[in-house]
Amino acid sequence: MLLQGDITAEDYDAQLLKQSARVPHDHRDDECAAHAVVGFHDDPRCRDRGAGYADVDIRDAIQRGVIPGPRMQVAGRSMDVTGAYPLLGYAPALVMPKGVQEVDGVEGGRRAVREQLSHGVDWIKVYSDRSYRVGGNGVLDDIPTFTLDELKAIVDETHRQRHRIASHAVALHGVHNSVEAGVDSIEHGDYIADEDLRTMVRKGIYYVPTIFVGEYVARGPCHGGGPGLARNAAIHLDTMHRALKAGVKIAFGTDIGGFDWHINPAREFALMVKYGMTPEQALRSASGGGSRAARLEGPARHRWRRASSRT
Repeated sequence: MLLQGDITAEDYDAQLLKQSARVPHDHRDDECAAHAVVGFHDDPRCRDRGAGYADVDIRDAIQRGVIPGPRMQVAGRSMDVTGAYPLLGYAPALVMPKGVQEVDGVEGGRRAVREQLSHGVDWIKVYSDRSYRVGGNGVLDDIPTFTLDELKAIVDETHRQRHRIASHAVALHGVHNSVEAGVDSIEHGDYIADEDLRTMVRKGIYYVPTIFVGEYVARGPCHGGGPGLARNAAIHLDTMHRALKAGVKIAFGTDIGGFDWHINPAREFALMVKYGMTPEQALRSASGGGSRAARLEGPARHRWRRASSRT
């Protein structure tokens, strides 16, 4: 809700360093909250991967009727290991804010889950891999972030407290470790090995492919386009075909905020069909599939909450 298309490192740094993360408790304007409210769409249920605890405040402000919005499930800062996520590259003497909560070690993972849940998050999110490259065998390789033991501890603590956990996992090792640890959803999953697809079916892990954002970012100024984009798209296309054949549960997701809010995220539907789903399957992934992934089965208890009449 609070990102506006962080295409370049400079854009992302500016958002963390120059924008307020405060959420108003009345109707006074606030830059970050305004971006979030503009970003809301007509879906009465929204699963958001958070920025600090501003997402929690927005969710609560909607529930109190302070601002209009959908029923939200939110995460706090995503978790990643030390030195793996921006802000990076500044002088060592400077203590810079991070776009994630840096977490190291088994006990550090449990402590971070407990801390975030104490602040009211609905979901935990982890970054499970980074630094992607295509190997000679056509497999999308990566550097895993957390060790398997660390991920297992984070997942166990999350589930022990009856919450859900999503994993940003794009490639071979990040996906494998996440699936073995038992996360509830794989976000992105450009490459997933057949063995891991079978484990996802067995464990009921959802696949959220977010196809459009991958194509959008690959065309961006930091990444270029051309052959690299075509190669990654081909890998993702093959993964989708294999996932559908294996019977993996797929839920609709866009990663909007990774691309500009002015772009209609419904473009994802056309790409899901292009990548092998029927139109009905794509639509169901955003209705029943999304609800089941978030454990919100059945009709929404409310649609949009309206702001109070105060001005």
